[in-house]
Amino acid sequence: MTMSGLISNRNFGSFVGSGNGYRSGRDISVQRRGVSISGVSVAQDPFSRRQHNMHLRLEERIRKPMRKSHYKGEHCSLVSRQSSPCLNFKLQASGINGCSFVSSAPYRSNNVEQREVHGLGLSRRKHAQPKVAKANKFRVSYKSEEYNISETKIDPLQSTEGTGEAILLEGNLQQVSPWWQQFPKRWVIVLLCFSAFLLCNMDRVNMSIAILPMSQEFNWNSATVGLIQSSFFWGYLLTQIVGGIWADKIGGKLVLGFGVVWWSIATVLTPIAAKLGLPFLLIMRAFMGIGEGVAMPAMNNILSKWIPVSERSRSLALVYSGMYLGSVTGLAFSPMLIQKFGWPSVFYSFGSLGSIWFVLWLSKAYSSPKEDPDLGVEEKKLILGGNVSKEPVSVIPWKLILSKAPVWALIISHFCHNWGTFILLTWMPTYYNQVLKFNLTESGLFCVLPWLTMAIFANIGGWIADTLVSKGLSITSVRKIMQSVGFLGPAFFLTQLSHVRTPAMAVLCMACSQGSDAFSQSGLYSNHQDIGPRYAGVLLGLSNTAGVLAGVFGTAATGYILQRGSWDDVFKVAVVLYIIGTLVWNIFSTGEKILD
Repeated sequence: MTMSGLISNRNFGSFVGSGNGYRSGRDISVQRRGVSISGVSVAQDPFSRRQHNMHLRLEERIRKPMRKSHYKGEHCSLVSRQSSPCLNFKLQASGINGCSFVSSAPYRSNNVEQREVHGLGLSRRKHAQPKVAKANKFRVSYKSEEYNISETKIDPLQSTEGTGEAILLEGNLQQVSPWWQQFPKRWVIVLLCFSAFLLCNMDRVNMSIAILPMSQEFNWNSATVGLIQSSFFWGYLLTQIVGGIWADKIGGKLVLGFGVVWWSIATVLTPIAAKLGLPFLLIMRAFMGIGEGVAMPAMNNILSKWIPVSERSRSLALVYSGMYLGSVTGLAFSPMLIQKFGWPSVFYSFGSLGSIWFVLWLSKAYSSPKEDPDLGVEEKKLILGGNVSKEPVSVIPWKLILSKAPVWALIISHFCHNWGTFILLTWMPTYYNQVLKFNLTESGLFCVLPWLTMAIFANIGGWIADTLVSKGLSITSVRKIMQSVGFLGPAFFLTQLSHVRTPAMAVLCMACSQGSDAFSQSGLYSNHQDIGPRYAGVLLGLSNTAGVLAGVFGTAATGYILQRGSWDDVFKVAVVLYIIGTLVWNIFSTGEKILD
């Protein structure tokens, strides 16, 4: 690539690399008073009057003969010119070693007859054809006084008296990019997945707030409200496994992008469906569940290809914390929007955010590192450095998958985990109201606290898990430790609820229960990628289907238990399932790859 730079800077010319004792045959052009005189080819006929006159004009600017020196063993030449704002040199040079300086300091000439620009090959003798070399830019320190080349120091970062642009030929200096270009691309993918899950739960929880004014407007009874709330899970259950298969076969980018667009459109159309009639609303809520059902398997697939095992726990923890923060955001902003603009505004505003995310997703995301043309060599080496195959699958080996004990450990543990989690999140407002005697406003306020606690502790657990892996602890041990905390922590704090005497202590126990529950993100939720990275989407689809069923059955069973018993009985069932999940997990789970 030819590089020529026009440099007009106070007290500074240009630093141009040259060859070992430059041969003749270089180009020089002059710009003066805005007029560019180019094409002075020193290889042309030396007897040409026009070229002869142009040489003379240049020589009139030169008052001092060239001085030769050596800088770090390389041949250097010094050319000075008068400090004039109207005279600029445009230089093209070639070579590998050596350098040529052009200074703006005034000087005098001791030899007018023979004036040669060493390194540029400019004289009144016959010259060779010009050559051009590649160049890289960097900065130098200079002074406006007369140069002593042997004492000149080059600073690649700073300039003490001025700033000039320089050209280093055939250099290997790496140019510094802005920080946003140096940000790891794999974490761009993680942040985009985090944003998708933030929108996912914002669009899911808005109905729990909007259902109150909607039921008043359309005269819905409690049974109808429960039917509407449950219709989301009809579609959500359908696409867990299907979404995992789709993601593993064609890539997570398309599947997650489809899911966000699908549920965003369903969210925007919800007010229209409600006004058309109850059947249309139920179908629209089921459609929304279809879109959100593919999100977790697709995300798990794409992160299995982008994230190395040393960063797996904290990346997943960050993504899942987007769900928790999405619930907080939805619960916080929905009442304000409903008060100012009416209940349809919640669906219109939240649903429209998906279009912004989708544009960023299309331009920044790729299903795997191999598909990203802008991914740096070092980062690609880090991601693909392991023995994990990143290729998509063509056939799902169902018999092999379902014959593995660690797969069933995932399914059973996910069921036990979600039973307790869904009970707490679904029935917590009722518990606060009936047992702790909080009013509805206070209940809603304290319902946000567990989500915040989970978001914080999920990321803390992720960093702890990755630190343990980096210090040499086996992945199997790390997964068992983190999931044991995720099971036994909630079990312990739920048993303390029957002994507390104040509402503040009860709320603290609930928050600690959910905080320790969030360590599961570094346990079973990370294990899908450990045991079968190529089938991470399918594995999460299988286990999350069991988790959703636990939420559906657990919510219904809790109501049945409360009719015949007490809250202590509800918590006892959850504690028993937590203990069962702990035993199954520690006996059968593994962090080693069992599916290839």
